[in-house]
Amino acid sequence: MGLQWTDWPSGVLEHLRSGVAIPASPLALDGKRKFDPRRQRALIRYYIDAGAGGIAVGVHATQFAIREVGLYEPVLRTAAETADSWTTRPLVKIAGLAGPTRQAVKEAKLARALGYHAGLLSLIAVKGASEDEMIAHCRAVAGEIPLIGFYLQASVGGMVLPESFWRRFAGIENVVAIKMAPFNRYRTLDVVRGVAQARAESRVTLYTGNDDHIVLDLVTPFTVRRDDGSAVTLRIRGGLLGHWSVWTRSAVQLLERCKLAAQKGPIDAEVLALDSMVTDCNAAFFDVANDFKGCIAGCHEVLRRQGLLEGVWLLDPEEGLSPGQVEAIDRVYATYPEFSDDGFVHLNLDRWLRA
Repeated sequence: MGLQWTDWPSGVLEHLRSGVAIPASPLALDGKRKFDPRRQRALIRYYIDAGAGGIAVGVHATQFAIREVGLYEPVLRTAAETADSWTTRPLVKIAGLAGPTRQAVKEAKLARALGYHAGLLSLIAVKGASEDEMIAHCRAVAGEIPLIGFYLQASVGGMVLPESFWRRFAGIENVVAIKMAPFNRYRTLDVVRGVAQARAESRVTLYTGNDDHIVLDLVTPFTVRRDDGSAVTLRIRGGLLGHWSVWTRSAVQLLERCKLAAQKGPIDAEVLALDSMVTDCNAAFFDVANDFKGCIAGCHEVLRRQGLLEGVWLLDPEEGLSPGQVEAIDRVYATYPEFSDDGFVHLNLDRWLRA
């Protein structure tokens, strides 16, 4: 029998449901584009010491191509072992799961064996399948490990998934959360309504992956009227974000500020103003000017500047920073120095890089 969320170690479920910052980890490579375990360990140590409540590995930010070059298991193992040896506090370990059903189930079994608590399920491989087929796929993978749904934006390979899909997905008992990253308000609402209509809001925790609207996602109450006319208010509790793979200490502080503001209400204008500032930074990191072509490389560039990564190398030599992206990152560094955590990294880098 597979892992159920009821089997999780004490504190992990409560931790996830409380809303935490979960960076989507990049892949550390050396100058020959080979896996660099030392710097991968440094990244995980950085995220933990920055206050992240979890790590997500083998996801879009880690590059889906790790599967094609035999790095899926080594990267997941390195991250899990590093996390387990670095902290004893609750930390939600999430493994990216991808591919057709047989592959996704195999990855779920491996993730479970390596000590991961949940799988973030990519549906790219079943793009074009019927809704019934997609739900059957999700159920098969959920039989092995608790699932976090993943609504990936269409511009980087995702697909449009209607409210009916999310209603049925939320009805799967071993689903614990959904990362909403369609970068689209209408489609984000489809997820919220689907969870509410499934009456799964007490089991399925909502996480933002909308790197373009982080602050507003975290402070907005979503009131939904169910089919029977009853109303329920849902909130997005935390973030599982590629954007939070950089300047992570500041991201943790931002999440706590948003949570406090949402509890107190009404939302202060100063907090609301943070939304456009954070989005401006994301536009540079994610290369919005070039349709997100440099979205992974942009995060690598920030980590390179901090010394956490040695370079901006991706598995595909054809991928990298776009023209003008370095200048865009220069601009947000200069414009928003309060968001950078360079000083924190500088103080701890040598310790994190120790083998």
